[in-house]
Amino acid sequence: MSHLTEIKVRGYHLDLYRHVNNARYLEFLEEARWSLLESRATLDYLQSNGYAFVVVNININYRRAASMEDILAIFTSVESIGNRSCRMRQQVTLKASDTVIADADVTFVIVDTRTEKAAPLEGELRAMLERMMN
Repeated sequence: MSHLTEIKVRGYHLDLYRHVNNARYLEFLEEARWSLLESRATLDYLQSNGYAFVVVNININYRRAASMEDILAIFTSVESIGNRSCRMRQQVTLKASDTVIADADVTFVIVDTRTEKAAPLEGELRAMLERMMN
């Protein structure tokens, strides 16, 4: 996968069972997506051209519990680009290991903020998305 984000598990990420609450993984994945967008200057491009990145579906698999002090490595990349939507693949592992904590497929669209509709993924916009592929 193309982009790495690391997150250290803190006490406030834990639930009563002393492992990361399932809802927190969605926040971790969102942080990693923002990190990818920032690292490729994609966020600046989107904002300056009147576009917004909008998640429309997330399918997540929880594979193993993560605990306080674990350092999670989140790998994120664009897997496919359609005419109006894209799919990202995200995988959460324990840092420096092959232990998969969670993985997710995230479908998103780029909304034209002037029309409030999904923008066609063509030209410069498509090229920008292709730069985030594996």
